[in-house]
Amino acid sequence: MLKPVKLPFNLLLCCFHRSTPRETMAWSESVDTLLANKDGLAAFRTFLKSEFSEENIDFWMACEDFKKTKSSAKIASKAQKIYSEFIRADAPREINIDFTTRDHISQNISEPTLKCFDDAQRLIYSLMAKDSFPRFLRSEVYKELVNKQQNGNQKRWLPFL
Repeated sequence: MLKPVKLPFNLLLCCFHRSTPRETMAWSESVDTLLANKDGLAAFRTFLKSEFSEENIDFWMACEDFKKTKSSAKIASKAQKIYSEFIRADAPREINIDFTTRDHISQNISEPTLKCFDDAQRLIYSLMAKDSFPRFLRSEVYKELVNKQQNGNQKRWLPFL
């Protein structure tokens, strides 16, 4: 098993310091609150990357984007891309889902619908909500970010400086 990487706080602070202290504190209310906030989503993704499990949030985000697809031609191509990247056995970024869910998707991927990944997305969401999200809230990264903002150090990071 790979060991989680501890990312330097300054690296994380530079990227997620755009949210207000209130917004940053609100991330702890629920995984939905975290995922609905652009900076919260980015911070959580970086945390998952440090734990070698960013494929979960990337799959969840790909599904959210997929469900907004209007064109039937794009539904097929996007579904195939998600399947190839995350679902198929030995996919490059294979997510951890049960055989039955994976098999059901595999059998129906030739005629995908906007709901074809719903079961897998629910499983990954549940995994993140019950496992990754609590660890994120206990992480030094999140604690330091909250403390830094609460202590009034509110410098804004600008990517072009």
